[in-house]
Amino acid sequence: MIGLDTNVLVRYLTQDDPDQSKKANRCIQQAIDKRENCLVNAVVLCETVWVLESAYGFRKAEILAALESILLASQFEIPQKDMVWPAFNDFREGKAGFSDCLIGRLNLGLGCRETVSFDRDLRGHPGFHLL
Repeated sequence: MIGLDTNVLVRYLTQDDPDQSKKANRCIQQAIDKRENCLVNAVVLCETVWVLESAYGFRKAEILAALESILLASQFEIPQKDMVWPAFNDFREGKAGFSDCLIGRLNLGLGCRETVSFDRDLRGHPGFHLL
């Protein structure tokens, strides 16, 4: 298995830089050809969402589509996927950002009763308490 950094995943998703996108595509394809998965950890998922939103101007619907394609792709190994999917659904259904939703779900999975926050967009999200 190989781990993907955010910039490789973003090039793979956006295909915006011909040289780097070609290298990202080749790297991922080589892993597939070797029957290896590409690890996409939680930090990379969060950074990818941030980059797509802030640098590329993706709207929420486009980000949701990109995230879902990553989560469904057989070539990507997502640690703690059982917590990432609920975070994805929280993000889809609420106003909070994906990173916050994932923080809450990961904390619940690690045994926290709740995650405290000042972020009003988290009101009503599972596992959060606003201070």
